[in-house]
Amino acid sequence: MNVVVVESPAKAKTINRYLGPGYTVLASYGHVRDLPSKDGSVRPDDDFAMSWEVDGKSAKRLADIAAALKGADRLILATDPDREGEAISWHVLEDLTRRKAVKGAAVERVVFNAITKSAVTEAMKNPRAIDMELVDAYLARRALDYLVGFTLSPVLWRKLPGSRSAGRVQSVALRLIVDREIEIEAFRTQEYWSVEANVSAGGDPFLARLVKHKAQKLGRFDLANEVIAHEARAAVQAVDFTVAAVEKKPARRSPPPPFTTSTLQQEASRKLGFSAQRTMQAAQKLYEGVDIGGETVGLITYMRTDGVASAPEALTETRSVISALYGKDYVPESPRLYKVKAKNAQEAHEAIRPTSLERNPGRLRLEPDMGRLYELIWKRMIASQMESARIERTAIDLESADGRTGLRATGQVVLFPGYLAVYEEGRDDASDEDGGRLPPVKEGARAKVLAARADQHFTEPPPRYSEASLVKKMEELGIGRPSTYASILSVLRDRSYVRMEKNRFVPEDAGRLVTAFLEQFFRRYVEYDFTADLEEKLDLVSAGDLDWKALLREFWKDFHAAVGEIGELRTTEVLEALNESLGPHIFPAKEDGSDPRGCPSCGAGRLSLKTGRYGAFIGCSNYPECRFTRPIASSEGDENETPGDRELGIDPATGAVIWLKNGRFGPYVEMAGDKPRRASLPKEWPVATIDLDKALRLLSLPREVGVHPDDGGMILAGIGRYGPYVQHNGAYANLAGADEVFDVGLNRAVVVLAEKKAGGRGGRTGASAALKELGAHPISGKPVRILSGRYGPYIKHEATNANVPKGADPMEITLERAVALIVEREGKGGGKKKPARRATTANPAAAKAAAKTTAPKPKKAAAAKTKPKAKVKAKAPAARKKAS
Repeated sequence: MNVVVVESPAKAKTINRYLGPGYTVLASYGHVRDLPSKDGSVRPDDDFAMSWEVDGKSAKRLADIAAALKGADRLILATDPDREGEAISWHVLEDLTRRKAVKGAAVERVVFNAITKSAVTEAMKNPRAIDMELVDAYLARRALDYLVGFTLSPVLWRKLPGSRSAGRVQSVALRLIVDREIEIEAFRTQEYWSVEANVSAGGDPFLARLVKHKAQKLGRFDLANEVIAHEARAAVQAVDFTVAAVEKKPARRSPPPPFTTSTLQQEASRKLGFSAQRTMQAAQKLYEGVDIGGETVGLITYMRTDGVASAPEALTETRSVISALYGKDYVPESPRLYKVKAKNAQEAHEAIRPTSLERNPGRLRLEPDMGRLYELIWKRMIASQMESARIERTAIDLESADGRTGLRATGQVVLFPGYLAVYEEGRDDASDEDGGRLPPVKEGARAKVLAARADQHFTEPPPRYSEASLVKKMEELGIGRPSTYASILSVLRDRSYVRMEKNRFVPEDAGRLVTAFLEQFFRRYVEYDFTADLEEKLDLVSAGDLDWKALLREFWKDFHAAVGEIGELRTTEVLEALNESLGPHIFPAKEDGSDPRGCPSCGAGRLSLKTGRYGAFIGCSNYPECRFTRPIASSEGDENETPGDRELGIDPATGAVIWLKNGRFGPYVEMAGDKPRRASLPKEWPVATIDLDKALRLLSLPREVGVHPDDGGMILAGIGRYGPYVQHNGAYANLAGADEVFDVGLNRAVVVLAEKKAGGRGGRTGASAALKELGAHPISGKPVRILSGRYGPYIKHEATNANVPKGADPMEITLERAVALIVEREGKGGGKKKPARRATTANPAAAKAAAKTTAPKPKKAAAAKTKPKAKVKAKAPAARKKAS
């Protein structure tokens, strides 16, 4: 018997079908050991010895593998074909060796780039040993990440309370985002103008722009204001032109190579709006396989790669599919061969491509994310082997008789689309394109200006990074590895160092503080070149050209010394250094020239960064006499900035003073007293508009809307952590805005709560309505509905959700059919079962009909329920081998 170990149960199920009798395929469920999250797991003083820990779930899985190995002939480690896969195989073997479970079994390592029957069976014929150089590279990375995180993070916590953590690559990625924000803030807009004219040279009119004025070639900013621009426009209108030159240039656009991990993440972000994490999750499922015609097949090759080459047989198949679908004109004379240009690319694996181009995405039924991503991968691979697009670029130059004024028109036309018939690569940021087709004109022809206009423009700052452009930048700089980008970006968001606005990264104050701290005191370790050089050294380790412990010793010597130096600094020294570093951001210059750090409340104190339990904020040096505070980001003239505490008036009901104040979490109103009552201002309410009436309304929340007609319970409206809401018996539903909290009536509140209960997500636009109301369940009397979900239509009854069968029209589903599907789903463990009770309002006839339909189902469900147990106990492959 042979025991095969892979990472995931989906992969195990597929490979088990391919290998058949004589093989037992088990899943490790990813990594089985990790460094404990505590100090001392990596010990530099003990030559970087590492302590590994197996969690409870992994221990059980390793025990199952060990049990399967009893009497086995071979242990085949078939984890993914990259560094992480090699590390998982090494960890599994180390633990099994410690358990003395391997004994006489031969240990083999096999790798395959695609989960297809041919790829797996071929890999089984070519086993090898574990690649210890790849394992050493994994150990070096893991030790580096641990040492940076567990050494640097405690320093952050002590010197900069409220900070979450720092990481070797994460901190450099954060610096990229912060540096771009600083560029944007420092940017100064510049005005400029352009002049364009509609011109006719005896045929159709076309658009031309002014390129020469007063016999001088125009630069971008030469028409600096409206007066100059209108003067230039008048000059264009005052003269006739002659066609001085017509230039036509043929051009070719070559297709992009097939996807790498990085380019897949970039294009999925641009074209599909996927995050890097969402892209990799869908790609993982496509790689592990889906059911096609009763057989589970991997649809794409391995998705963690920086290579762009494809196997010869894949190129042959691609060219054949192109010829069949688009014709021979679209197939180049010879296959296109690609090579990576990115820094540090290892090209250890093939590019990401379909395992078979014959599987056209239009003929596959996949989950939405998987289907869209597969189509993208299929089109990119097809396009990569197609003919170049042939384009003709045309330029027409027009000159006045005196030669002092000149116009130019440019355009292009696609003569042969080539790969553009299938795919065009997305762009991160819009750029000016040449116009379309220009009319035919002859040199020397007279041209007349039909109309001219002058347009105002302003320069724009560099755009914030999107996921696509940030991944591209990291790859260009050699920071991190494509397989780690998704997790790096997720960590930055999860730790609230950045937020997303219109799918762009915006650094939070916490992220700017951490970056400023690291640049001030650990600058070398967040330098782009240093991080890229370290990646190159790690690649040398994986190639066997550098000892991994020598790399760690070199790094630790300087890093440990730097941490020791900062540890001796007082927190006040750190904060003052940050005051200077972040000055333009937290203390912007004032228009009147006064000290931007002067306290606006007491007038005598000086503003400075302070740290508290919940993080950093701006406070006055005269504390406690002056208690002025504000958040870090508060720019001059901000309508939500509160210069100091302001008395709004007296509450007529209690006689208490009502104040408008500003705390470290933003502006709020307060009712004075022994136990002050406070309420934060809604984001959509500018500070300048807050008066006594609005303050009292906020302090009165939550308010009673009315009694619910169904059960007599009170419905409340208020503003909470997640925004405005209505609440009834512990159930919450969101409202559209803060103003609606004070206006919502009983009928509206009941509707919003009902929509939420019907299966909506509680969004501000309310829940989506049911596709079809089927009626009351014949046993429970509760409604049965067909709803539209993320993965398609489904049937909902109480806590049970049952999918509408593939190919079935949800509008044709009857109540009896729906009840049968619900019973079947509950029999498989779906939903929360409740004791059956007779309905008081159920239709007896419907109940009788449903009973006939569903009577056999409980037995079938019970059988289905016991089936997995039998499968776990039986070791069919071993039994069949012995029997034979």
